[in-house]
Amino acid sequence: MLPAYGNRAKWELLVWLAAFLIIYGLALWFDGHEALDALFRSHEEYDLDEVFTALNVAGSLGLIYSILRIKDMSKEIQRRLAAEEHVDWIACHDPLTELPNRRFLESVVSRGSSLAVGAKYAVYSIDLDGFKKINDLLGHEKGDLALKVIAQRLLGLFADDKVFRLGGDEFIVVIERNNNPELTTLGRRVVSAICKPILIEGASIELGASVGFARVPEDCESLREAIRYSDSAMYAAKKAGRNCVQGFRPEMQEELVRKLRMEADLKVAMKRNEIRPFYQPLVDLRTREIIGYEALARWERETGEFVPPSEFIPLAENAGLIVQLTDQLFRIACRDALGWPAHTILSFNLSPLQLNDRLLRLRIIKVLEEVGLPVHRLELEVTEGALIADPETARDVLNELSQEGIKIALDDFGTGFSSLSQLSNYPFDKIKIDKSFVATFEESNKQGKVVRAIISLGSGLGVKITAEGIEEEGQLRLLQDLGCDIGQGFLLGRPQPVDQTIKASQTGDPMAGTALRRI
Repeated sequence: MLPAYGNRAKWELLVWLAAFLIIYGLALWFDGHEALDALFRSHEEYDLDEVFTALNVAGSLGLIYSILRIKDMSKEIQRRLAAEEHVDWIACHDPLTELPNRRFLESVVSRGSSLAVGAKYAVYSIDLDGFKKINDLLGHEKGDLALKVIAQRLLGLFADDKVFRLGGDEFIVVIERNNNPELTTLGRRVVSAICKPILIEGASIELGASVGFARVPEDCESLREAIRYSDSAMYAAKKAGRNCVQGFRPEMQEELVRKLRMEADLKVAMKRNEIRPFYQPLVDLRTREIIGYEALARWERETGEFVPPSEFIPLAENAGLIVQLTDQLFRIACRDALGWPAHTILSFNLSPLQLNDRLLRLRIIKVLEEVGLPVHRLELEVTEGALIADPETARDVLNELSQEGIKIALDDFGTGFSSLSQLSNYPFDKIKIDKSFVATFEESNKQGKVVRAIISLGSGLGVKITAEGIEEEGQLRLLQDLGCDIGQGFLLGRPQPVDQTIKASQTGDPMAGTALRRI
């Protein structure tokens, strides 16, 4: 709009100048000045000459004013055009690294204007390994600085090509294969560049990278497909291990299609309540009585086949469904717990995202009140990793829950970071020894010392200790001798539906009614 308006003003100025020249020419032709003088003299009583002089002066001043305003308008138009260009740049570039962003990439894909017809291209999908740990341990400022360094390194490798940051720690590179470069070797150069230590404010930061690539036209016919295929190759590289490079193969796309289909099935399963909590007994190791159950998500298809939690839980997290799924399971678990003896607790796992929700206490209390489950019968489990993402918010949320009378358990103790710091800064009522320690502490002297130290630590702090993953009688006896409070594992009871937990609670036998299926 602004350029059109500026052009119109210029045309109007030209029209007025043309009119002036025409009138001036006619005045010369017809001796207009002499005619006006005669008119003024013949009507001296009206002071026409003075009026005419005033009009001339006003017209001259108006012309000068108009010229000045046109100059100002031209400057304003240029300023606004520059501002619009800046806004367009911001909209199409990542403000942190100044690389083109997803929107810019989409415009390139949609237009296809930057791709020469018949040329060969390759698309690299790059995902950083270990970046989340840097944010968690060193803070987001250090993480941002690391991303800037990575962006500069990629630009150093692909100076004449397109490097895009899609968000987070994901990058895309589009190259034209003029000299038929060896793509796997080039991918390894990307990994090598990213893996070099990054020095930021005296701290040495090391990252890895998973790289996948796809070719046009060998693997696909369009840039859009190449981006999707390179993404599939990148996920395959991630599965293969740290710092891997993978070229696209057709079976990778099949895996991606399977993943998308499973995500769609997950949404349907959530609507149909096919994902339900199963319950694994928590047993008092002194009395062998069941004191509670931990709720574990289980997805049973209509065919009777179980989908492993290791598949659908990460899928729900990546699809942004984990909070909805957790809320849904929590409500069901609270209702199921009403059928257990009054002293039996419900242990429920919180996702890391929920610890960032300052309204979590209100939502949990609301569900407990609606269902009718007493607050003291609920125990919430959190992992150390969930605390690191936003320690201050997590501390506030857990303090609020603890003040309501809800017990808090620290799960997978010893597998995260700064474990002793977590114990002193958060209101934990229970520590759960990770099953990786329990599985080996009989044979490994070091692991045995760790387990003994955790149990002693719990006794000194006045918190209960739960040992996970008890599968052998020898493990059980040794934990009892060491003074461990609570046990959990296949030896004491497998995860089971709610009706079987009721049977087990009535008989006092953790294995009563247990289906010996591996679920």
